[in-house]
Amino acid sequence: MDNAPARPSRSLFGAGLLAALASSLCCITPLLAVVGGLGGAAGAFAWLEPYRLYLVALTVAVLGLAWYRQLRPAPATDCCTVPAQRSVLQSTGFLAAITGLAAVLLAFPYYGAMFYPVPPPNASIATTNGTVPAWQTRTYRIQGMTCEACAHHVEQAVQQVPGVQSVAVSYDQATAQVRFDAALVPPARVESAINSTGYHVSNPPR
Repeated sequence: MDNAPARPSRSLFGAGLLAALASSLCCITPLLAVVGGLGGAAGAFAWLEPYRLYLVALTVAVLGLAWYRQLRPAPATDCCTVPAQRSVLQSTGFLAAITGLAAVLLAFPYYGAMFYPVPPPNASIATTNGTVPAWQTRTYRIQGMTCEACAHHVEQAVQQVPGVQSVAVSYDQATAQVRFDAALVPPARVESAINSTGYHVSNPPR
């Protein structure tokens, strides 16, 4: 009779990794949108944000169970029992690698913003025929942002609009403050640039 303790299965490892990935998709997608040119796909997983804490708890619970099953002492066996050989996918090293990858995914919202390229200052300022710029500063409220990575994605999109001088997007306040030349770009154009990221302006600008 085989009295060896049950070892964590590949499905248990996969469940923990999948939960970790789901908890960070709302912040990974904006970066992929910038790098891969996915545009409006950035906000596709924003609906996961309210469930993030539950997904984090699920990840910790599943991987905690896997570690418990991996490390609990084996029951006593008789002298003639040959211990079952574990595969690489059931090894402690593989579980440690899965746990490390899950930790990287769970922490992504806290460091993901550093991967965004910094646009050159005032890259979008333009004037024509020597006219004096008609500078305006407006604040847009934005729905759907879930982390600082989302805010950086909005900044990237708006900064590329010709006539925009500066953009300051706050994830905490869910706002974008934009200074632009109204002679070159109407406020609706700025709003359209924000909406193109997959997030949406929720009020008329002021």
